[in-house]
Amino acid sequence: MSEETSMDAVELAAELTAAWLANNNTRASTEEAVAFLTAMHKTVGSLSAPAATEAEPAAATDYTPAVTARKSLASKEHILSMIDGKPYRTLTRHLGTHGLTPDEYRSRYNLPATYPMTAPAYSEQRREMAKRIGLGRKPAPKVENRPAPKAAPRPRKAAKAKGTPEAAVG
Repeated sequence: MSEETSMDAVELAAELTAAWLANNNTRASTEEAVAFLTAMHKTVGSLSAPAATEAEPAAATDYTPAVTARKSLASKEHILSMIDGKPYRTLTRHLGTHGLTPDEYRSRYNLPATYPMTAPAYSEQRREMAKRIGLGRKPAPKVENRPAPKAAPRPRKAAKAKGTPEAAVG
């Protein structure tokens, strides 16, 4: 840690301690204030430390699959997860709980891009349901040469005799 960074951590810890002591609800003794300042300095120092030390172990982690790729696809009813070896009809939600996308999962376990995320039987079941409700069909072509049907003319009503001048004469 450079001296400039160290000085910033001390100043920040002091400002945080001063703000804590300025709160009207804080009734602290001298020993508590010193303990708080020490804790703030330690916390600020650990936050300003380079993050590379934390990232190195994560990058070096070697992920060993719970099952082989062949065994994970052995059943048509489910796919075995390589994370925990449990059966799933679809892996996408399971991967989301572990913070992975399908592409990250495939790259973590060296799987081909064609590795399925859904069990074959479940895919077929969803496909049949989609067909039943009509998804994926193209709309019927419009026939433009056919003339539109003409509506039958409405019969006219006869004029009433009361309102006409001829009825008044007669």
